[in-house]
Order: sequence, then C-alpha cells, then structure tokens
Amino acid sequence: MKRSILGVLLVLTFVAVGIAAAPPLTFTFSDVHANKTALETDTYAVNNFGTITGDYVDANGVQHGMIHGGTQTTTFDYNKCQAGIAAYGINNRCSVAGWCTSASGTEIGFTRTKEGNFVDINFPNGTGTEATGINDQGDVVGLYFDANGVQHGFLKKAGGKYQSIDVPGESSAAAWGINKAGQITVYAVNSSGGFDAFLYNGKTFKNINDPNAGTLGTVVHTPNNKGDIDGTYYDSSNNTHGWLLHGGTYYDVNDPKGPTLSRADGLNDNLEIVGRYTPSTGGNVGFKAITK
Repeated sequence: MKRSILGVLLVLTFVAVGIAAAPPLTFTFSDVHANKTALETDTYAVNNFGTITGDYVDANGVQHGMIHGGTQTTTFDYNKCQAGIAAYGINNRCSVAGWCTSASGTEIGFTRTKEGNFVDINFPNGTGTEATGINDQGDVVGLYFDANGVQHGFLKKAGGKYQSIDVPGESSAAAWGINKAGQITVYAVNSSGGFDAFLYNGKTFKNINDPNAGTLGTVVHTPNNKGDIDGTYYDSSNNTHGWLLHGGTYYDVNDPKGPTLSRADGLNDNLEIVGRYTPSTGGNVGFKAITK
C-alpha cells in the first residue's frame, strides 16, 4: 500500500510538533550535609540507589571520606592517607574510587568496597595518581603525573593493565567518569589555557563543550548509562555553573543558594545530580538535584 506524500508530510509535522512541545527539564534542589556538625560537605557521585559519596570536614577541621544514604553517613579514612581523603566515584555495588595525599605529599588513588576493603590505584612509574570514576564492572579512571610531573588521564580495566589517555593537541588530560559501555569523560587544557570537555570511546574524542562557556571553558564529569552527561562550565565572568547534557540539550544546573558558584559532579541513570555550591558565607555545601 502506497502512502501519499501529503500523508507523510502530515505525519512528520505531527512528530515535529510533538518534539517541539516537549517540556524542558526542571530541577529541585536539596542540601546534603554529612552530619549536623560538619563544617563542609562535598558531594561528588551518586549511584542508581541514591547513595552519595564525597567528603566532609568535621568540627575539628579534619576531612574524611563519606558514603551517604538517606539520613545515614558512613565515615571512612585510609591509614595510608595523611590528608585530603575523598571519594569521587561510586558504582551500584557501593564500591568507590577516590584519592588522598600521603605523608610525603604524594597523591594516592584507591578503591574501597562496600565492606571497607581498600585497593591502591597507582599508575606504574607515576609520581601521583588520583582515581575519580568507577563503573559496575570495576573499571577505574582518573589522572596521574608522570616522572616529569606532566598530567595524563588513565583507564584501569578491572583485572587488567593501566592505559594512559591524552587528548591530541591538548595538555593536562584528566579522565573523570566511566559508564558500563566504557565511555569515558575527559577534559584537557587547550592552547589558550581553557578547559575542553570530551566523551572518549576508546578511539575518538567527541567535543562536548557547553555552548555558554567563556574562555576558561568546560569541565566534564559523569556519564551515566543512558547517554546523559554532567559537568561544570565557566561563564564570561569566570563564575561556575553546573550543566547537564540530556537529549542533545544543555541545561544549567545552578543551586538557587549559589547561582554563580555551582558545580555538577555526579549523575545517575535516574537523572539525579549531586554537586556543590558556595554560599556567600564561604565553604562548600553539597546538593542533590532531582529532575522532572
């Protein structure tokens, strides 16, 4: 049965109208505090169960890693760490990836299981490693410094070897997150000194800079398993804004309490975002943003 050109055009018109009529995303924000006495809370990642990881500064000014679910916070420290411990990635098994600074001032990468078992993540022959992302298979990404102090991104497949990641024509690459398909978010510094953001599939780098970014550019953070990505960009006044790339559209993710100093870090498959904002009184406050 043949369809008329007019009939096809009408169908396409209705489809186009349906797409155009799709409502934009809206965000509802809530503060995340590790506990009642925390001086500062940084939220970096969230899994599909809504469990958040990051760090907090206690009443004595000491920083700890944290896993926060509902109203309960699990505090953790690592005996190899002297300062600055934090978790930057979490998977659906509640294993986290993070890093800290040793007594000698070296960055130590690690993973921690839900049961509290640590495994060091240190790039071979590197002078410091920061682990920032982990997927459900246990693949880990982050950055390391080579013997000359030059920064590179890396991937460590679960049970496999380390692979270095660099963006052609750019410097100081950092891999931040990895999804179950093995897609990796990478940012690097361009020749003008600003950040460029990419999605890396193991072969090619796709530029995903936020169109609202100024000269300091775009930093990318987490890719979820449904094709959504979040991050932070600097505007023309060098203020920071969180962003979400969803369905080919960029959305600003700005906590109303810190509209010019917001950052979007973690993202799960339910379009829940975690990040940080800086209030006028100073210090960081973690947030969770729910989309609808």
